[in-house]
Amino acid sequence: MSILIKHAKIILIMSIALWFFYLLKWTQPFFFSIESSNFTNLVCLFLILSLGISHGALDHLKGQSLLRILKIKSIVIFYIIYIIIGFLIIFLWILFPTFMLAIFLIIACYHFGKEDSYFILNKKNSWHNLLFLSKGLLIVASPLFFHNRETVEIFELLGADPYFLTINFTDGMVGQYHITLFNIALLGNVIFFYLCLNGKKAKQKWAYFALDAVPILLLNYVFSPLIAFTLYFCFIHSFRHSVSLINLLDKKNFKKGVDKFTKKALPLTLITAVLFIISVYFLTNYYVLNDAIIKVIFIGLASLTFPHILLEYLLEKNEK
Repeated sequence: MSILIKHAKIILIMSIALWFFYLLKWTQPFFFSIESSNFTNLVCLFLILSLGISHGALDHLKGQSLLRILKIKSIVIFYIIYIIIGFLIIFLWILFPTFMLAIFLIIACYHFGKEDSYFILNKKNSWHNLLFLSKGLLIVASPLFFHNRETVEIFELLGADPYFLTINFTDGMVGQYHITLFNIALLGNVIFFYLCLNGKKAKQKWAYFALDAVPILLLNYVFSPLIAFTLYFCFIHSFRHSVSLINLLDKKNFKKGVDKFTKKALPLTLITAVLFIISVYFLTNYYVLNDAIIKVIFIGLASLTFPHILLEYLLEKNEK
């Protein structure tokens, strides 16, 4: 827990520092050059393929645990089902991009909200699911609010219907539902903050809240949607999840746990990274490199997220 608290403080301080320097006029050309550089998307891809997806690279171990509970001996069954679900998501995305994007964003919001809060809301109530959803909604609503045009363009690149996006999620248009979503996300985080202050160990929980809400807002204010998401996904969400896995592997010695985690996560991380890179190379035949990277990052993450969340759900349900 102390590692997560220190990490929360560092992330908070760094995000405030970035926001402060961004406000200085003489530093703004530097930030703009980062966003406009073609190299930036490659860096984001590298970070997601290394630090980001590694926190899900132990799913095969969780799969073994689930199979033992279900009294299924062959691990091959797990791999086959996991891969089929991943490819099914990609296939459905090609057929129904707007619908799949909407479902992916909803599930991702719930996943982020739950994974970033479960250690505080350890007493589960049914209404916590709504809190998880509204809290994680900040990840999606913030870029729509601060960088509306760029975010809508990414959604269009992912196949969502341009007319639907323009009418409902563009500044100055009829719907502007992104503003409503942003307010709901803020409300969810305020409620979560209230629960933190009224619970035990309030100082620890304050650090977690600061990690969840303030840096997300500041990062999305300063950076473009892809950069802000990469920083959150790799250095906040993935880091926290990885620490929990490390503690499970070795509760007594964190350093030994890191070694075990690295060795166990490396094979699937490398395999996934290679598949992503091959996908980028293939898509460059039809799109410019930056667009190919964005499609691979988000559709690829969707293909991993669905079986990952399903596995977590089945484990949680069967371990009760």
